[in-house]
Amino acid sequence: MSLGIMEEEDLAEYFRLQYGERLLQLLQKFPSFEDHSDSPSIRLLEKKKEAKIMHHAMQQKKETFQRRMETLNLRWEELGVKEAQLKAHIQKFEQFIQENDQKRIRALKKANKERELKKQCTRELAKAKQEMAALRLEHQRLSAKLQEYSIFNKYLEKVVENSEFEEIHEVIARYKTLVSMHQDLMQSAQEGQEKVERAKAQLARYKEEKDDEILQHNNELARLQMRFDRARSDVIIWESRWAHIQNTAAKKTLLLGTIKMATLNLFQIVSKQLKEASLVSLEDTHKQLDTVRGGPSARPAGSTEPRRFSMG
Repeated sequence: MSLGIMEEEDLAEYFRLQYGERLLQLLQKFPSFEDHSDSPSIRLLEKKKEAKIMHHAMQQKKETFQRRMETLNLRWEELGVKEAQLKAHIQKFEQFIQENDQKRIRALKKANKERELKKQCTRELAKAKQEMAALRLEHQRLSAKLQEYSIFNKYLEKVVENSEFEEIHEVIARYKTLVSMHQDLMQSAQEGQEKVERAKAQLARYKEEKDDEILQHNNELARLQMRFDRARSDVIIWESRWAHIQNTAAKKTLLLGTIKMATLNLFQIVSKQLKEASLVSLEDTHKQLDTVRGGPSARPAGSTEPRRFSMG
């Protein structure tokens, strides 16, 4: 709600409360004009006078009310300024409280970190004390060992006196060199031994593979030997059969030659008896036989039977 609307409502309420009953009381105090005079002009003047008095009173009240309203506005503005100042103070106070809370949180974190750091430092100090105690024990042990090994220092001094070396550190350097060479030789020997072992393992695998191959070849050789033995037996049998065939063939050939010779003789005899020139080849035994078997028969003088030729 704006300030003007509030002023109008407050003014109307003020007049209603201040002058509502008072106007009634003032009207009651005035005597009735009907009792004194019945003149309208007099009553009009009286009414104007009363209205003027009332207007003057209301103007005074209005001015008084305006002054009070101005006073109230000033106080309202002062209250607004104070309220703004109070809000600023509250905001600053809240910011102060928030900053204090943050500082308190940071302080607590810092205190926690310091406590943790203190605990860590305490642990590190205890650990350092333990290490110091261990180092003292190690120092005592090394001191005892140094005292024990002092004889070696004297020995090295005598070695330097009786050798080509001039300082003990040269002897130690030479010793380290020899130890390094010994380690290198041992490493080389170990590597050589490992190579020999690998070669032996490779040779064993190779021998095993070759043994397997030899076994396979022996099995194949035995199988082939069996086939060879069977083939040789078959050869003997076939050679025997071939000899038999050759003997039989020779006999047959001889028999065939004899038959051919006999057929040729018969053919020639028949040809002479027939007194015909023969066109049959001397090698064509079949035609010779046909000629002998189917040619005309020569009959002797005075004989009526056909002449028969003997194949014997």
